[in-house]
Amino acid sequence: MKIALLSEKYTPDIGGLAISAARFARLLSSAGHEVQVFSPTLILPPSEIRTLSSDGVIVTRFGAHKRVDDSLVYWFELIVEEHHRSSFDVLHAYFLTQAGFVATYAGKYLDLPSVISIRGNDIERAAFDPSKFSHVMYTLQNASTLTTNTSELVNRARAFFDREINLIPNGIDSDYFKPTARNEKLAEAIGLYRVPDGLSHVPVIGFAGELREKKGLRTLLHAYAQVNKIRPAALLIVGQVRAGEDQQTVAEFQASNPDSRIIITGYISPNDLPAYYSLMDVFVHPSLRDGMPNALLEAMACERPVLVTSVGGMLDVVKDGENGIFVPIKDSDALARAIDKVLANAELRKRLGKAARQSIIDCFSLQKELDRNLTVYRKLGLHP
Repeated sequence: MKIALLSEKYTPDIGGLAISAARFARLLSSAGHEVQVFSPTLILPPSEIRTLSSDGVIVTRFGAHKRVDDSLVYWFELIVEEHHRSSFDVLHAYFLTQAGFVATYAGKYLDLPSVISIRGNDIERAAFDPSKFSHVMYTLQNASTLTTNTSELVNRARAFFDREINLIPNGIDSDYFKPTARNEKLAEAIGLYRVPDGLSHVPVIGFAGELREKKGLRTLLHAYAQVNKIRPAALLIVGQVRAGEDQQTVAEFQASNPDSRIIITGYISPNDLPAYYSLMDVFVHPSLRDGMPNALLEAMACERPVLVTSVGGMLDVVKDGENGIFVPIKDSDALARAIDKVLANAELRKRLGKAARQSIIDCFSLQKELDRNLTVYRKLGLHP
């Protein structure tokens, strides 16, 4: 079976959408299917195309235009041209707005089935943008079938247009993301140890991804400040802080809290992430809203105790008090208390971590993600 996968982001782009799209493409390829990815990029000049093969997947990146409509027209024409050259069996889009609209329209035009995967911001925010609303509604009404990765997103999508939506949670490679011994050399290299002041080892509060307001930036900083007054601790941000106001917020916090120890690693390759998770005594993800964060699943697979807000996909993954702990949204005091409770209790950390990993193995494997998607294809009359 030949699959055209459309995604608005793809590795090496940063973010959960890029990671998830690449993971899904590799899954399909490993199952013996021919996958060609089509994704815009700002790196190339408008309309310039670059095609390469990566992990058994053909990846076609094309230069985006300044005008969104010009990019969408070009994307559509590129799909049509490639289909006439070598026929696709299905068009599968990751993200509802631009990729979803192009895949749905091209599918209708070429008489091909279209599968649209709703990923989070496409229904939580983009649907409220008047410039994108018509694309959202066209896609919801005309795509052959829809999938999404959280129960909350199923409900949100049905509120716009009531139809069947297939729930397919993200999968994680628990053979790769697994508990490992603390990487002491890495801890020293990134500055977690400050020998001159006598603090050779302190508890580490961890976050992974792009830290920004939506991810609970202010809540995390204020909670960390409270914990740091009770017990010296480090805040390890594996990733980066979004440029602009969010970076300014962190800089102002550090200036007003000179005793803080915040390590911001910058972009880290997914291949290196397990070593960074090994440094965390507790993983924190205090989002205001979210889909199903890859970082949460990775941390759980690595047996990290997790503290999360009860939003989005976290509700599908975490069972409060069993494999993680819920904290209220925008409540830095409650988050600080939860962090301190976990840091003070080694047995609790161990119990939560082991239960977290078992949850990933049981419910969020790569094989389950693949099988559920292949079932969707079979419903459309395809033979994967």
